[in-house]
Amino acid sequence: MAKSYEMDMCSGPLPGKVLRFAIPLMLSSILQLLFNAADVIVVGRFAGSTSLAAVGSTGALTNLLTNVFLGLSIGTNVLVARYYGARQEKNIEETIHTSMMLALIGGGILVVLGLLLARPLLELMGTPEDVLDKAALYMRIIFVGCPAMMMYNFGSAVLRAVGDTKRPLYYLSVAGVLNIVLNLFFVIVFHMDVAGVALATIISQCLSMALVVNCLRKEEGPLKFSLRKMRIDRAKFVAILQIGLPAGLQGAIFSISNVLIQSTVNSFGSIAMAGNTAASNIEGFVYVAMNSMYQSSISFTGQNMGAQKYKRVNRILYVCQGYVCLFGISLGLLAYFFGTVLLGFYTNDPEVIKYGLLRMSIICPTYFTCGIMDTLVGSLRGMGYSVIPMIVSLTGACGLRIVWIFTIFKFLSPTLTTLYISYPVTWIVTALCHLITFIVIRRRFPKDDVVSTA
Repeated sequence: MAKSYEMDMCSGPLPGKVLRFAIPLMLSSILQLLFNAADVIVVGRFAGSTSLAAVGSTGALTNLLTNVFLGLSIGTNVLVARYYGARQEKNIEETIHTSMMLALIGGGILVVLGLLLARPLLELMGTPEDVLDKAALYMRIIFVGCPAMMMYNFGSAVLRAVGDTKRPLYYLSVAGVLNIVLNLFFVIVFHMDVAGVALATIISQCLSMALVVNCLRKEEGPLKFSLRKMRIDRAKFVAILQIGLPAGLQGAIFSISNVLIQSTVNSFGSIAMAGNTAASNIEGFVYVAMNSMYQSSISFTGQNMGAQKYKRVNRILYVCQGYVCLFGISLGLLAYFFGTVLLGFYTNDPEVIKYGLLRMSIICPTYFTCGIMDTLVGSLRGMGYSVIPMIVSLTGACGLRIVWIFTIFKFLSPTLTTLYISYPVTWIVTALCHLITFIVIRRRFPKDDVVSTA
């Protein structure tokens, strides 16, 4: 069943395999970020700071609505990886077709939610009047592309589960080039402002979706996808929900805390919003490098759990944590030291740059602690545990962050500096809690591999 683009994660040295798996995944995530960065840079340079703030103000809210459904793709990743490690071909096939049907249904639901709720939720966040109309328009157009986004993400989750991170990279490369070209065309030539960058984004998402679906349709064996076989298998649906729904809920509730932070940033005005948007985009490139280790820990742990190679589970975590610290510290410090230059790509306004540097001075040097936290969660989910890390994350990171805003920020020091400090504090506390959880759960499984007698 193995092919050249697939990877046996259950044997051989781990450091090299993890890196070969993670680098294409990292580059794919960077290309996805470039979709958003291209939007932000084009509107910031050619449409002004109000349009820049409008695009940036929708990010946390969009994540709030999409994360529940995107979280289900983690369930797909874990299940396919586990069945692949156990060589259970029929289960792989049923999981793929159930997942793609879920993606299509979820994308349709998101279109309706986005069109109906965009403006009311933006108003609830306290989005300034000079930004509101553009932000609502941008968000509504983006949500029209949700079915394509969902099907791409679920299809990519299937490929990642068997070690294939190269082809999603190729597909996103093509879509990324198209996105940038259309951004410039719609904004500079047709003066479409935020509507132009939103339209460019969803067209490029449709292309990447078409490429990944076509890839699965041409597969041989259990990975082969057929539109006629798309249906919900009850057992696989329940299994996907058990792993993916807690992950999705965690992401959605995390987004609530981020929406609250965005609302607080909004109170400082559109210039602060624009600076926050530009800095967040730059930080995103550091995050995806670390997030590739989160994805690696899920897939590698999932395959080895399926193959009952329990001795490798701890080593997978050690290797992924080593890489996440290396990437997080080095890239975070580089982003911080070159912050002025990087922010200059997004805007010429010195006030916007000043606000962006304020955020980056706090987030970038400490960002590796977020990576440590996420990689521990990846190992737990790869072992099949999703509810416990959800509870820990929501209590430690989300809950503590909300408490921070309504106590320390509100009553002691209502400044942006105090607001941004809530990030590293909650990352460190939550990472320690996840480490304790991992130690406890790991003891439930054998220390040594289980050798099949079949």
